[in-house]
Amino acid sequence: MGLYEQIQEARSFIQSLSSFAPKTGIILGTGLGKLTAEIEVSAEIPYATIPHFARSTVESHQGKLVLGMLNGQPVVVMAGRFHYYEGWNMKQVTFPVRVMHSLGIQNLIVTNVSGGVNPQYKAGDIVVVHDHINLLPASAPRRERRTPGAAISRHAKHLFPRNARCGIRGGKRTSNSRSGWCLFCTTRPQPGDSQPNTACCGALGADCTGMSSVPEVLVAKHMNLPVMMLSMVSNVCWPRNAIRETSLEDVVAVANEAEPKLRTLIKGVLQKMG
Repeated sequence: MGLYEQIQEARSFIQSLSSFAPKTGIILGTGLGKLTAEIEVSAEIPYATIPHFARSTVESHQGKLVLGMLNGQPVVVMAGRFHYYEGWNMKQVTFPVRVMHSLGIQNLIVTNVSGGVNPQYKAGDIVVVHDHINLLPASAPRRERRTPGAAISRHAKHLFPRNARCGIRGGKRTSNSRSGWCLFCTTRPQPGDSQPNTACCGALGADCTGMSSVPEVLVAKHMNLPVMMLSMVSNVCWPRNAIRETSLEDVVAVANEAEPKLRTLIKGVLQKMG
């Protein structure tokens, strides 16, 4: 069965459970799943039941697709994503984006947590990612690899400062929101354990480091789907005396504390879209 047939089979299964028509897709990263509690749910579908979907193995990911109304707007939310480091290939990692597109979404919001390389960043800051440095191997099929890399579309850039009051101005910090870049690594990054790795990321122009989102962004851009990326800084990786070993529990704790800011930001963007 080809990719197109797999997408159609997954779409048909979802629509057999709900006729809900979402306009915006949202991918929630580690520790950011509380947004689903604010959705007027039309359907909750475990990934394990959707044809050709992978399984989310990260402890803090709920592993389900949620369709419903959020702040007055119809959305489809991935409560947990798939990662390359879990052993999935890039076709599997990006498959849900293709399915959400087939369901009719017109915008995509991608969230994640990251390690802060920019010395001005603090744990809990939210970075509006303008672009990325992609070091993931075979991050997308051949056609998507030729897609321009900018993570945020020109349309999406105008939604943040005017509506969500992020105060994004040339990377200056206002209300715990920043503009920046993001470096995504080939395997689970260890920014809290390696000073040379962090120094290398900074020298390449990165403001934060992560392990996801780039494949989804590339596929969305290839489908001409407006996309925006929000990254929550979970730990500080620079200067050297600030570097500490970071566990998943540490990341989730910071994400839980800062997550209300992200929810407010996403709901503000959805209101502007509406």
